[in-house]
Amino acid sequence: MVARRGDRGRDNAPRGEVGARGAARVRMSGKERRGQLLEVARALFAEKGFDGASIEEIAHRAEVSKPVVYEHFGGKEGIYAVVVDREMQTLLDSVVSALSAGHPRELLEQAARALLDYIDTSTDGFRILVRDSPVASATGTFSGLLNDIASQVEHIFGLQFGSRGYDTELAPLYSQALVGMVALTGQWWLEARRPDKDEVAAHLVNLAWNGLSHLEHRPRLRTR
Repeated sequence: MVARRGDRGRDNAPRGEVGARGAARVRMSGKERRGQLLEVARALFAEKGFDGASIEEIAHRAEVSKPVVYEHFGGKEGIYAVVVDREMQTLLDSVVSALSAGHPRELLEQAARALLDYIDTSTDGFRILVRDSPVASATGTFSGLLNDIASQVEHIFGLQFGSRGYDTELAPLYSQALVGMVALTGQWWLEARRPDKDEVAAHLVNLAWNGLSHLEHRPRLRTR
């Protein structure tokens, strides 16, 4: 099947056309096809990385011809950028929306738990994000995303530092340290998956809140 120029956004295959694997393929709307291609590409990029994936394999797994992928995204760089943008926005939204409690310790718990929840439920997406992206993304880079999250935490530190007489100009340093600690631990937990999410989050907050000299022996999340 050859996609015609000007048909961007439509799946040109007639109902019942034989797909790449020989099975009858049901016609999809342009939106449905685009969504399918994104999910196929997301799984492939998580499995093989940007360099290891190809338009040919994306098309093969989606049971379409390569021109269909090109018509929707323009090429591998285009579909990769969209996948990365969606994942970064999902992660940022999940962390920001989790910051609902009033007590600073509980806010830290919620931020740590939100990141671990994302890793647990969107493993493919997180694998894609933590790789060095070779393609420009509208949303930015993973480090830029962590900076966005750190800015949310920085506000928490700033309020607490001000009320306790500490230098509020140090709030950005502490917020970067905390978010970096959680993100690196998340990458380790991505493979280890032990202990469970709540226990990992509890120990992260234990270290961040109490410090090494006042660690709790059996920390628990207050918001769970």
